[in-house]
Amino acid sequence: MAYKIVDFHCDVLSKMQMDHNLDFTRDPRLDVNLERMGQGGVELQCFAIYLSEKLGKPQFGYILDQIDLFRQKVVRSGLAAITTVEELDKAEKAGQPGGLLSVEGADGLEANLHYLKLCYERGVRCLGLTWNFANWAADGILEPQGGGFTPQGVELVQACHQLGIILDVSHLSVKGFWELAEVAEEAGKPFIASHSNAYRVCPHARNLRDDQIREIIALDGRIGITFVPWFVKKAPVVTSSDILPHLEHICSLGGERSIMFGSDFDGIESHIEDLRHVGQYANLAELLLRHYPEDLVKGWLSGNVLSFLRTWLPQTK
Repeated sequence: MAYKIVDFHCDVLSKMQMDHNLDFTRDPRLDVNLERMGQGGVELQCFAIYLSEKLGKPQFGYILDQIDLFRQKVVRSGLAAITTVEELDKAEKAGQPGGLLSVEGADGLEANLHYLKLCYERGVRCLGLTWNFANWAADGILEPQGGGFTPQGVELVQACHQLGIILDVSHLSVKGFWELAEVAEEAGKPFIASHSNAYRVCPHARNLRDDQIREIIALDGRIGITFVPWFVKKAPVVTSSDILPHLEHICSLGGERSIMFGSDFDGIESHIEDLRHVGQYANLAELLLRHYPEDLVKGWLSGNVLSFLRTWLPQTK
């Protein structure tokens, strides 16, 4: 039996920005393409807009270029652009795969909140506040000074809350995480970690500490288990079975309804041995079903994140 899959993070758009010859339909150089989504049962894919350091200084024009690539290469290949609850429901009812846009790192917004509004109007529904280092809004997780938000970053958070843009903490500094958590609690606006694992299981800086996991759970946010091998396990070879301790640890903290997946496909050069592209998601589903109850697995694969999106995406009615 096939199960619906939602993957909340890939870097296809950045890859296509750097190489315009890539074809989303079935190019084998892409971990995520239309053909492989069909093979793996991926019905909704979140496409990150990440500006490669190879582009030089981040500029808003580069974000617009990736939005255009999404429309011209991804949507035209047959995916539905998902920006509202109604569009999500319509695509699901029609059995049509969907795509959701996220900006990874506020750098390219150039400290201009009008650019944020333009992104929203063009379909962006999530924002990862930083990549690994500091930008005009906040410090990233690998920034040595370990600071939090700038005054402009605080305004950015407020603007996202007003527009209805979901915030993503996967690359945010620890200090920034807790500053955002305080604002989120007051505003009643949960956030997500689109592609992060459990630090207790694999102590990489990009993974979440137990108190952070508990906070996301308390806010009713979501945590995207990622397939970056070195976030999963410190070992020469990593397999899908090595993901299980992360799931179990988050569940032990009360987070069984907070788990989703965020592969980071097309943003990584090396892969989990048996999870090299989205076409292999069905293998992961089979593995999970051998170890856990079906209702939990269905929640992790799609149900948890879909319920979140139905709560926090805008409604046109």
